[in-house]
Amino acid sequence: MDETPGTDIARLRAALEGARDALVSDGSGAGPLGDVLTRLSGPELAEFMRLADEVKARAGAAQVRVTAEAAHRGEFTSARRGEGSVHAWVREHAPSLCQDGAGQVAQLAQDVACSVPGGLWSTAGPGAGAYADPEKPEGIVWARVLTGEVGAKLALKVLREAARLGEMLEPEAVPTVAKAMCDFGVAWGAGEVPKLRHELIARFGREGEFDDVQDRLRSGAYLSSPRIQDGDVTAYELALTPEQAAMLEAAIGPLSKPVPNDETGEKDLRPAGQRRAEALAAVCGRVAGEDAAAQDSPGGAGTTVHVNIDFDDLLAHFPDHEDTDTAPDLDRETEGSGCGRVMVSRAQATMLAPAVVRQLACDADIIPVVFGSNGELLDLGRAVRLFAKKQRRALWHRDKTCTYPGCDMPAGWVKIHHLIHWVDGGDSDLANAALLCQRHHTHVHDKRFIATVHPPDEHGRSVTWDLSPGSYDRDLPARLNQIRRERAKQRATAERGAAERARLDTGPPDPWANEPPDDLLIQWADEFLAEQQAAEAWAAQNDHWDDIREFDLTA
Repeated sequence: MDETPGTDIARLRAALEGARDALVSDGSGAGPLGDVLTRLSGPELAEFMRLADEVKARAGAAQVRVTAEAAHRGEFTSARRGEGSVHAWVREHAPSLCQDGAGQVAQLAQDVACSVPGGLWSTAGPGAGAYADPEKPEGIVWARVLTGEVGAKLALKVLREAARLGEMLEPEAVPTVAKAMCDFGVAWGAGEVPKLRHELIARFGREGEFDDVQDRLRSGAYLSSPRIQDGDVTAYELALTPEQAAMLEAAIGPLSKPVPNDETGEKDLRPAGQRRAEALAAVCGRVAGEDAAAQDSPGGAGTTVHVNIDFDDLLAHFPDHEDTDTAPDLDRETEGSGCGRVMVSRAQATMLAPAVVRQLACDADIIPVVFGSNGELLDLGRAVRLFAKKQRRALWHRDKTCTYPGCDMPAGWVKIHHLIHWVDGGDSDLANAALLCQRHHTHVHDKRFIATVHPPDEHGRSVTWDLSPGSYDRDLPARLNQIRRERAKQRATAERGAAERARLDTGPPDPWANEPPDDLLIQWADEFLAEQQAAEAWAAQNDHWDDIREFDLTA
């Protein structure tokens, strides 16, 4: 019995309805699949997953073909009296694509239909135009769309990339490039296809094309100005050439890896973004310090910060009394009170907590603009270099690496930390200094740890950290009292020396007390006689030339 076209249509409709009904499910999960799902073995689960994926892929291909046929006929406008679009038609008749994919299906179907306006249309699609040519990217992509292997999203991505690369490639390489992009997209997703661009140009591009592409990229690289919002992070936008990106990753890559501390047992809980940001800050700080050192500035500090901050906020945690061994009243003087604001830079008005300002004061030029409680300008300071170059070099030799337990960051990458903070009255000397990497410098300030400098131990270490929380606040009053006693002792010694000299000075000043030594007097006399003889010789020579000129004139 011969089959009629109506029979074919009925059979296809029945097959689609059967596939639909086999996968139907209600809100509780009941249905043909749900009823047997718990009874499937492991291999059967994998088999059903593959079958469901094949059904989905072929159903996606069918949706593109049906939409292309409707677009070729103009169904989406005829049903609406000349008004409408392919996109609206897809959203109306394929509601599941409203979530994602309606635009891609509509775009691809319309492009295929428009490739043969009034031309040939076969059972597989266009019989003419680019989508029917197996040697063009459109034909290569369409053939794989029909099998369900390439979805609408990937198809459009490959076609856009092929159009972008078209003039850059050798003509005979275009089919190979299109197939390669399809294969890569099937394996890794449509979003990964553009990553092949440079490799494809390098391998299949015209002579010198890859060099030209690299040159054009330089003008596209940029670093935006900071977007400052009080109480939030500062945002930048960055785009780099491949060369610049390679250099950046080479610089921050080793510094941005998680670094658990085997010695203290601390885990590195920083998220990847934070690690990379801190690595970039460390690199910038190192370069700034090297530039300052190259200019022969005394300390080569890595930062110069103009800070507007109230005097009381800057000196938070400083003990009130001159002679006390008790910790400051933290309930009264809170760490978070007040703020500072950055001035005279592109980061203008960025808010900094007092604790951050004190941390910057460890290894930066601070130009304080200090205001009193009534807003009056108390002092417009000058840059104060905290550690001299010789002190830095001495610390490099003494500490060699970051002194935090378990960290081996080399000396060239670290900062100098005041064990007693500079704003709390600590001196800028070797007995009050230790090397810390950027990460542990922040950690020490956050946890308020303190350390002790001592002669090298059996491991060659001269700095020991007290990692009990708040050790800095606990020990600060006693340390400051010790500093004051040392200073008082030095003043007393200097005063006793002056008094002793005054007591022994019983007569008038000796007029010859500051007379130069005999050998220096003889040297001065010889120099004076030599100058006199030279002057006399010069005068005699001038008289001789005067006589010659006078003789010439009389002659």
